[in-house]
Amino acid sequence: MLEVERIQTFYGESHVLHDVSLTVGAGEAVALLGRNGAGKTTLIRSVVGFTPPRQGRIRFEGREIHRLPAHRVARLGLGLVPQGRRIFAPLSVAENLALGARGEAAPGAWTRERVYALFPRLRERAAQGGGTLSGGEQQMLAVARALMTNPRVLLLDEPSEGLAPIVVREIGRVLVALKREGLPILLVEQNFPLALRVADRVYVMNKGQIVYAGTPAGLDADEDVKRRFLGVS
Repeated sequence: MLEVERIQTFYGESHVLHDVSLTVGAGEAVALLGRNGAGKTTLIRSVVGFTPPRQGRIRFEGREIHRLPAHRVARLGLGLVPQGRRIFAPLSVAENLALGARGEAAPGAWTRERVYALFPRLRERAAQGGGTLSGGEQQMLAVARALMTNPRVLLLDEPSEGLAPIVVREIGRVLVALKREGLPILLVEQNFPLALRVADRVYVMNKGQIVYAGTPAGLDADEDVKRRFLGVS
């Protein structure tokens, strides 16, 4: 579904991503782990077209997308839950969802009723302004809004950031449910237990490079990688 091949990404003259490659297969959940500043968000920005790579290729369903502007990448079916949620605070929950709506007429599509079934609290808050929601509710809204675009691959950038443990467990429940439905997921995270719960495969990034690729079980057993690159022991 998604293939990142040896990309080199820069901010001005600062070389951030060095020869980075990864893949997300059909129906697969892939986690990208790493400390702050490792380059994880830059990878997401490269994929969606915000910060295109200077070298390398990015393919979505076999089509090269690394030269496309972000709005065209989104229309192809890449749904993004950005770091920091980025909901429209003055708008209601229902209005935020309406802004994301695309392809609702297709069989099995994500509709407002369907995302309300996934996040019942959003139904209760439908008329409430997005800026008045709790942090956890805003994160639910960010995920729901991305689903309303009916993505073919869902990218999530640090969805557990700043959330209480009970909300993190709820986000994990939702991601597992989406994976069971066959939605491919690329999850960028620092929360080690959440990533291992959701992912079929994991990558670890450090200083703009992939330093580990394997299974969750393999990573969990690799004490050296966890200690050196994730601060987990």
